[in-house]
Amino acid sequence: MNDSPLAIGIDFGGTSIKIAVVYQSHLIDQAPPIATQEFGERGPLIDAIVRSVEDLRARHARIASVGVGMPGFVNFEKGLIHGLTNVPGWQDVPLKQILEARTGLPVVVDNDANCMAFAEWRCGAGRGFQNVVFMSLGTGVGGAIIANGQMIRGMCHGAGEIGQTSIDYQGRVGHYGNKGALEDYVGNNEIAARAHDAYRAAGVQKPLEECTPAALAHAAHLGDTIAASLWNETGQMLATAAMNLCWLLNPEAIVIGGGVARAGNLLFHPFEKHLFAQLSGPFKDALRILPAAFGHEAGIIGAAALAREHAAQPGN
Repeated sequence: MNDSPLAIGIDFGGTSIKIAVVYQSHLIDQAPPIATQEFGERGPLIDAIVRSVEDLRARHARIASVGVGMPGFVNFEKGLIHGLTNVPGWQDVPLKQILEARTGLPVVVDNDANCMAFAEWRCGAGRGFQNVVFMSLGTGVGGAIIANGQMIRGMCHGAGEIGQTSIDYQGRVGHYGNKGALEDYVGNNEIAARAHDAYRAAGVQKPLEECTPAALAHAAHLGDTIAASLWNETGQMLATAAMNLCWLLNPEAIVIGGGVARAGNLLFHPFEKHLFAQLSGPFKDALRILPAAFGHEAGIIGAAALAREHAAQPGN
């Protein structure tokens, strides 16, 4: 390891907060996870984060910046948290300002999907591309867009919410009044619910816990035709959203990660088949569909990479 500065990456989740020292794309030291829901108020939780940062700095003198990935609407420029999903009490919180004052280090705060995408773009599956769409498939559907070598952020830093784009103008009404939102069909719980209904319609009684994406992947590998059909349907739904993105953005690659993507070719083969059937030559001939390189560590790696690059810019 050379003398280049290190960065701390923080992945703020609804269940736990993971904090680590990152060198390039490697986690070289980690703090114990912080159980998010054990803290009833925001202040003590921030105190716990600061203590973890201080402990890591005591062991690594070359830490020069901190990056934080948050599961909600974030103003990247100001480091302001407008609101978090699944964690109350985080409305309009100037987290960048708070952490910089408490740690004395430059801090970058971004949406967690953007952090995961940044990790893949800088040192993962999206490395070397200038036009990439990233999708993260889990409880919901996160997304981020790199166009002409820059992350697209939008007027209020909310660009890239692929999970809220519609695959059916007459579909289910989502949380924001939008109809047919992708994540209302291909999130973990939604896939399980569709599987439960499909088995019941076939006269098979399966509890929901046996209808998770992981369970469905295992069943499909064993020859379960209902499970295989559900993966084909999920791939088709995902392809509908990706088709719109391809016509709009003409990307070089689509990188897909998250827990649902662990199904591998059960998902990727129908996704690519249905996607390419809806695109013309210039939009599909060189298009690559790639699995994400990083798993649960992507958010930490990306947050740290963002922090390193931001700290290295003149004036920061």
